[in-house]
Amino acid sequence: MSAVTVRSIALFERPVTLRLPFRFGAATVTRCPQAFVRVELDIGGRTFEGGSAELMVPKWFDKSPDLTHEQNFEQLREALRTARDAYAGADGGQSPHGLSQSAGAAAIATAVARGLPRLAAQFGPALLDKAIADAALRCAGLSWVDGLRAGVLGDPWSPILALVKPRAVTLRHTVGLADRLTAADAGTDPNDGLPATLEAAIAAYGLHHFKLKLSGRPDADMDRLSQIAAVLDARAADYRVTLDGNETFADAEALGAFWPTLKQAPQLAGLLRRTLLLEQPLARRVALDQSIAGLGIDVPVILDESDDQAEVLERGIALGYRGISSKACKGIYRSLANAARIAQEPQRLLLSGEDLTCQAGLAVQQDTVLAACLGVTHIERNGHHYVDGFGIAPDAEAQAFAKAHPGFYDSHAGRPHLAVHGGELDLSSLHVPGFASAAMPRWDSLKAIS
Repeated sequence: MSAVTVRSIALFERPVTLRLPFRFGAATVTRCPQAFVRVELDIGGRTFEGGSAELMVPKWFDKSPDLTHEQNFEQLREALRTARDAYAGADGGQSPHGLSQSAGAAAIATAVARGLPRLAAQFGPALLDKAIADAALRCAGLSWVDGLRAGVLGDPWSPILALVKPRAVTLRHTVGLADRLTAADAGTDPNDGLPATLEAAIAAYGLHHFKLKLSGRPDADMDRLSQIAAVLDARAADYRVTLDGNETFADAEALGAFWPTLKQAPQLAGLLRRTLLLEQPLARRVALDQSIAGLGIDVPVILDESDDQAEVLERGIALGYRGISSKACKGIYRSLANAARIAQEPQRLLLSGEDLTCQAGLAVQQDTVLAACLGVTHIERNGHHYVDGFGIAPDAEAQAFAKAHPGFYDSHAGRPHLAVHGGELDLSSLHVPGFASAAMPRWDSLKAIS
C-alpha cells in the first residue's frame, strides 16, 4: 500500500466540438469542455505526477430542464474545485483509497450542501482519485491490474476480486437518437473521412455490438428500433444490442406498458432475442422507490444515473435490478465495490461498461481498462464516433499518445484515432506502469480552472 501526501493539484479544461450531434434522452450535445486533473504526490520522499481526464457532459449529471448547458459545466467545475480544496487540505500519509474515503467524502458533502446533485458532486473526487491512482502506480512501477493485485491503492476489494488483464475487448457502438442510419437519411455529414452513419461505421469497424438509445416515447421508439433492426439484420450478422432508457420513463407503470409493446412487434423479434440488457429506464427520482420485479422484462435491467452513493446497487437488487454500470466519472472505487458485490452472484447479476463520450487519451484509456479488468467483455465506446480523434489537442500530444499506445490508436484520415478492428479494441499497450497511460496531455495547452 502506498502512503501518499498531496503536494499540488491543478485543474484544466479544453473545449471539445462534436463532429456529429449526440442526442440522448431530451438532450442534444454539440460541444462541451473536457476536464483534466494533474496531481503531484509525495510518496516516500519522492515526487510523482498523475493525470486524469473526463468530458463535462451536460444534461446527464443534472438533467434539470431549468439549467443551461453552461450551468451544467459550471456545476462540474465547482465539483472539481471543491475536491481540489478537500484533497489539498487532507492529512498526509494515507493510502489513495483512504484519501478518497476522507477527502473525497468531505468534498461530496460540501458540494451537496452547496446545491449540487450527488452525481455531479462525485465528478470532482472521481477525477482526483484517478489522477492519484496514476501517480501511486507510477511510483510502484506497476500497471493498473498489477498495482491492484499488489494492493497499491489500499482498497478492500482488490484482494477479493478475480482481476483480469485482457488483451482485447469488444466495442459496443452507440446509436444516438439523432444518428443517421444510412447514407439516405437526412442529417449531418462532416465529410472528414470518418463514418457518419451506422451503416458506414459497421463497414469501417466490423462492429457487432451496439447500444441503442431510447426516447421513452413508445411510438417513436418502435419506429426507430425497427429502422435500426433493418440495418443490423442486413449489415451486422450475428449482432448483440443493449438498450439505454436514459431515465426517459416516468415510472414503473410506463415501463411496464412499453415492454410488451416491443415484444408484440414482429419486426423487432430478432433484435429483442439479441438484447443483452436494459439500462436505467426510470427517472432517478423514482428508480429506487418503485419495484420493477413484476414487470415481466425478460432481460436484465441495470442502474446507471441512480448510482450516486455506495448502497445504490444493493437497494436496486431488492427492487428487481440485476446490475449496474461501471463509469470512471462515477469513481474507480465505486466500480471496484460494485464488481465485488456482483461477483457474489455472477449467474444473476452483471456489471456493464458504459461510456459518457470518453475522449481519446487519458479518459478513454483509463475507463476502458477499469471496466475490462473487472471482467466486462463488451464496453460502450462512443467518443471516437462523435469527436474527430484528439480534437483540437496539439498534434504533438496526439502523436505522443499514438506512439505510446500502438494498436489502441491508428492513423486514419491523416490523424490518430481509436483503432477498432473486427469490432474490438487492442488493449495490449495499456498495461503499462501508471493508470493505463504512458503519455500525458500537453498541460501548457490547456486552460486553467481557477
